[in-house]
Amino acid sequence: MSYVTLPYPLKPVEAPPEYRGRPVIDPNICIGCGACGRACPPDAISVEDDEVAGVRRVKVDVSRCIRCARCEEVCPTGAMKLTREFELAGPSKEDMVQVVELKLAKCSFCGRVTNYTERQVMMAREILKHLPPDLMDEFAGRMTLCTKCRSLKTAEYLILTAGLSRNQYEPG
Repeated sequence: MSYVTLPYPLKPVEAPPEYRGRPVIDPNICIGCGACGRACPPDAISVEDDEVAGVRRVKVDVSRCIRCARCEEVCPTGAMKLTREFELAGPSKEDMVQVVELKLAKCSFCGRVTNYTERQVMMAREILKHLPPDLMDEFAGRMTLCTKCRSLKTAEYLILTAGLSRNQYEPG
C-alpha cells in the first residue's frame, strides 16, 4: 500500500460521504416549527418571533455547531441538512450565521399574529385533509387562532356544553 500526500490546500479536496459539515436550512421547505432549535445541544439554532414584523426567524450560528446532526434528525420536512462543507473560515462572524424568515399566520378572530407560521398551518391542513369536511372546518378554525382567542373559544365551548348561559358563568 502506498501513501500519497494530497495537494490540499492548493487543490480542492472533497470530504468523505459520511462527513458532517456546515448545517444549512433550505428556506423553500422550512416550515419554522422550531424542532431544530429545541433539539440543538449547544443552542446553535435559535427561533424567535417578531410580532411587530409578523415573522419568525430561524437562525443557525455555525460557529456554535458541534455537528451532532440532531437538527437534521428532527426536521419534519427535511429542510435542515448537514453538508460536506468543511472550510468554514470567513472574514466576518455574519458569514457564520444563516437566517430564514417565515411569515406568522394571523388570528382569524382578532387579527393578531399567532404562534404558528403560515407554512405550519398549510402543513397541518394537508395532514388533516382526510377528515370529514365538518371536522376539518372545526380544526381549521382552531388552527388559525392566537393563544388568547383559542383560550376564549375553548372556555365558551365548555360553558355551552355544560348547559350554562354566558351570564350564568362567572370566572372565579
